Amino acid sequence: MMCYPPYNPARLLQNGVAMTVYTAFWGKRYWESTSSEPEPPYHKTIFIGGQGVPIFSWVAIPENAHSTIIATYGITGELDQEWSLRLLGRKAYAQGYAVVLFDWRAHGKTAELSPTLTSDGLYEGEDFVRLAAAAAAMGCPSKFWFMGFSLGGQLALWGLKAAAELTQDNENLGIKYSDIGGGAVICPSLDSLRSLTYLTKDRFGRIIEASIVRELKKLAWRIHDTHPGTIDPKAIERTNTIWDFDQELVIERLGFSSVEAYYKASSALQLLPELTKPTLIVYAADDPLFHPDIVPELEAACNENSAIDLLLTRYGGHVGYLSSKDCQYQAQDPDPWWAWNRILQWLEYQRTDLV
Repeated sequence: MMCYPPYNPARLLQNGVAMTVYTAFWGKRYWESTSSEPEPPYHKTIFIGGQGVPIFSWVAIPENAHSTIIATYGITGELDQEWSLRLLGRKAYAQGYAVVLFDWRAHGKTAELSPTLTSDGLYEGEDFVRLAAAAAAMGCPSKFWFMGFSLGGQLALWGLKAAAELTQDNENLGIKYSDIGGGAVICPSLDSLRSLTYLTKDRFGRIIEASIVRELKKLAWRIHDTHPGTIDPKAIERTNTIWDFDQELVIERLGFSSVEAYYKASSALQLLPELTKPTLIVYAADDPLFHPDIVPELEAACNENSAIDLLLTRYGGHVGYLSSKDCQYQAQDPDPWWAWNRILQWLEYQRTDLV
């Protein structure tokens, strides 16, 4: 495994809650001023994912592109507003990567195209692979790298599992397993059942959950309004927690008898021993959204699988990783986005040193 410059935030951000909240608000306001790269010339298009679900995507292919990044965001959002994902797009495009960013199921423009709800990776994994095949047909070069953060990181890990399964003896897919490079994720959700219980144990977590639920209900109402008759409005009204959302709207369509069974089936920790493509997991020990007991299990799983590089840091919060000036200087980074810079550094190592 390559050596990485250490991560250090400003002293006031050496706390997972402070880092998470500050980065979310500061980044949303100032992210463009930190970026020296322009927005890529995205072509907005619709690809077909698993089970024929249309997936709204942004695609940009630089001249002489050498490989392709396919990425999405976390539990709620849409492409126009996902500043962290757009930062990745700018950085990657400037370094010669073709970029495919997409609204995943029940999010953004994809929700307007289809009433299909989320499955936390069970079907979104196939979406990653189908998008790679469609992007290849459009001219995006292999290898394809799957990326995401938070719940989007979980989806990307499912994408790596789906890639191994879907490319076996499937000549009509359009890509081979050798076309898949691997994946890189920031603070992925790994055990939804434990983490959701942990999140709601204190006031901060309940505030975060309430904010997420408001956005989830907006997504549900958007699908209800765009696709009349597909969602019971009373079910949306009964939703007051993340658990409620999955109980009322998701699990029956997926064939699960309980939310607990759904979370156990979709959680990504169980996938780690199965991954065979190079994978980088950036994870903060002080992430306030995930149960701390997951950390030693994550370390053990990564130690037992040589395909996975784990970059575990003491600080960073949940998808925060805003670096101090000293940290930027030491890492020779052009901006404070430490995690994305490490991912692109790791990718370059995979592309060149391991060929």
